This record gives sequence, structure tokens and C-alpha cells, in this order.
Amino acid sequence: MRKNILFICGSLNQTVMMHKIAENLDEHNCVFTPFYADGILGILSKMGILDFTILGGRHRRNTEQYLHQHGLPVHLGGGSIDFDLVVTCTDLIIQRNLRGKKIVLIQEGILMQEGRAYRLVRRYGLPRFLADTATTGLSHAYDVFCVASTGYRDLFIKRGISSDKIAVTGIPNFDHAASYLDNDFPHRNFVLIATTCTRETFKLDNRERFIQEAKCIANGRKIIFKLHPNENFARARREIERIAPDALVYEDGNVHHMIANCDVLITQYSSVVFTGLALNKTVYSLFDLEMLRSLLPLQNGGDSARNIAEVCERALYFSPPEIASRQDRYRSGPDLSTSELT
Repeated sequence: MRKNILFICGSLNQTVMMHKIAENLDEHNCVFTPFYADGILGILSKMGILDFTILGGRHRRNTEQYLHQHGLPVHLGGGSIDFDLVVTCTDLIIQRNLRGKKIVLIQEGILMQEGRAYRLVRRYGLPRFLADTATTGLSHAYDVFCVASTGYRDLFIKRGISSDKIAVTGIPNFDHAASYLDNDFPHRNFVLIATTCTRETFKLDNRERFIQEAKCIANGRKIIFKLHPNENFARARREIERIAPDALVYEDGNVHHMIANCDVLITQYSSVVFTGLALNKTVYSLFDLEMLRSLLPLQNGGDSARNIAEVCERALYFSPPEIASRQDRYRSGPDLSTSELT
């Protein structure tokens, strides 16, 4: 029986994830919307004040362009369709028209650390978005939460999320790192520095010190910077040219292909660190690397989208414990040895 499913997009990474999952649900009526909000956040986003978030700016433009290029049906904010299921990559905001609907939440990537903002949000019940992705999953408004790995499942359970609502499926875009080895990126054997848009989201970032430290790690080797899509490119370029004038700087391009060709990956707070770890690169991160290795997304040969689609199918007909219970069905794929990745 054909069902109506709404996929809520956001960043380009989230949008690509949504598309991959929907491709495995083609027997249903799958429609898409850029991320949206109601209430005061909706008003602020329409005024352009929140263009540094997935509610506007480059994120929304990239999403709209992607949906148009792939000819995907768009219903802004869900339109007037009565949806049987909603699939989203974030629950930091639960829109009013989603309340009472069946929701499948997908982990997008890495989570911010449990810092001061996280503790304040949890202690005083402040809006979850104030702590960024650190509060992912804490709305409890979804029926099932598809996560990247057993390590993340354990972490979310420690944060108070019921194990009955968690399915370890892997996540698209981070589940088949070996596929990125086949690419046409022209450079090899370099140090790649993947920046983060921390300043654009009003967090502290001593960028000059970061560049200086990265330059020391490179120790004379070729340096390539891949700027975050939501970053202030002009400012970032000025800082790089002043400290590392010989470095190449990319604003666009497939960062996973760049990682596949590099010798060393230096990141700040980026999910792409998982690609570097999965490909056994030498990795530097502002996160603890041992913690990241324990959280590494399943490398299942790209089956995560299909796994999540199975969860969505079950979500249409069953209650949360029954949706997430069939862990044996989700393809975890073979472990990849170092020799297979080089």
C-alpha cells in the first residue's frame, strides 16, 4: 500500500542522506523539503538572521539546488499532504506539524562535545539547539533513531535514550570509505586541513593558532585546505594566505576524495574525521581519537541507506520496540583491513 513519506533536508550532507534512503523506498510517495521552523525561529529565518544555520544561507541554497538537479518532488514545510511517516536528520527542532506523526530520526554524523551549553540545556530544560548537535536524540519525539555504530548506541543510551528506540544501521555517506579511493582528485601525498564553521555559529575558534599548529605538523609537506561550506571564505583565505601562503585552498569539491588521497588529515569538529579513521590515515582532531575510534560508523559497503529504509518500512506499521528490534537484519558488512584500504 503506497504511503506518503516526508524527508526533511538541511545541510547538503543531510540532503544526500535523505535522497539515498528515499531511493530505497520508491514504492512510496516520497517528497522533500528544505529544513524549516515555525514560531520565532521561523520568523527569524525568513528575516535572514539565521542564515548561518541549515534554516538559510548556503545550506538552504545547496539543498534547493540539489533537489532541483535531481528532479525530486518538493513540498515546502510538508505542504498540505497528510504524511504517514517523517524522516529527518535532526530533532533539535520538532516542528509543530510533525507532532503526532511517526518520525524516524537519522544520525547525521559526529556530535559536538558535552560542554557547558549541553549541561545547561539538560539542567534547565533550555531549547536543545542551544547546545548544537550535542543534544541530538534528546527530544524523544521520534519512534526510532537510526545510529552510526554500536559505540554511538551505547553513548545515546548513557544519555537517557531508550534502547528500544535505537537501531544500529550505519549512516549513509560514512559507511563505505573504501569507495572514495577511486577518485579523480589531482593531488596526492599531502596534508589535508578540513576546517569547521565554528565562528559562524558563534563558538570560539583560534584559527590562527590552528593554522600554525597544522603547519608545524605538515613540516614542509604540501598543504591543502578544504573550507567548510558554511564558512566565511574571504576571511578564511586571508588568514591562510598570511600564515601558509603556499597552501592550496578549496572552497568546493568532494572532501572524502581529498581525504582518500592525503597522507595526513587535520580536522577541528568535523564528521569527515570518520572517513580519515576508516581509511587508516594519520588523523589529528580536536576530539579524542580513541573515543572517535570507538564511535566509528559501520563500514557496511554502503548498505546503510537500505538498512534505514527497512526501518522506515517497519515504522509505518509497528511500534518502536518492534521497529528497532530486528538488528540481525541490518547489514554490518565485513571489517576492512589496512591492506585492503591502501
